[in-house]
Amino acid sequence: MTDKEMKVERYREENRFAEKGQIVFTGSSLMEMFPINKLLAEHGDDTVIYNRGVGGFLSDDLLAVIDVCAIDLMPSKVFINIGTNDLSWSSIPISAIMDNYDKIISAIENAVPGVRIYLMAYYPVNPEAASEEMKECLKIRTNEKLAAASAEVKKLAEKHGQRYIDINRNLKDEQGRLKAEYTIEGMHINENGYRAVYDDIMKYVRE
Repeated sequence: MTDKEMKVERYREENRFAEKGQIVFTGSSLMEMFPINKLLAEHGDDTVIYNRGVGGFLSDDLLAVIDVCAIDLMPSKVFINIGTNDLSWSSIPISAIMDNYDKIISAIENAVPGVRIYLMAYYPVNPEAASEEMKECLKIRTNEKLAAASAEVKKLAEKHGQRYIDINRNLKDEQGRLKAEYTIEGMHINENGYRAVYDDIMKYVRE
């Protein structure tokens, strides 16, 4: 069993005992690594948020297990950040990612009447702050490509009557890159980076 499959099975088990009608974060590693429950505890906030992100997930991976990663929890709100791993492959067109994303949204909407879905703008990257092993990937997964994909995500949100949200303002430097002090290796975000977006995402969690 792969690491991804093990996580999905763990989530499946945890979902049996989870409280329905709460908030779910789902997506790939950029969501999985969001230490939302640690940050809630630091702020003395008892909001219930289940993080069902899985590192390494492509959009079709999430679609295949969207029951475990969202639907089984019958959430009132779902925050999604999926597609950045697809964007790291030059062979996967943005249209293919959005086709999967569209199906993910529809699956949740069809299973959870009245659910509110928040589609997140993709986080920026910083090729100048990248580790050696990340530099090649960031030649494909550029800020320009991420912005183009985010524009398509916004269209998807409008199509479904859901919310497109951009919480990236505090993450960006003057050039629009991910601030060097907030990144692990040019792409992933460290804990202080997530702290920088906490207030902005919580506005949507609370609305």
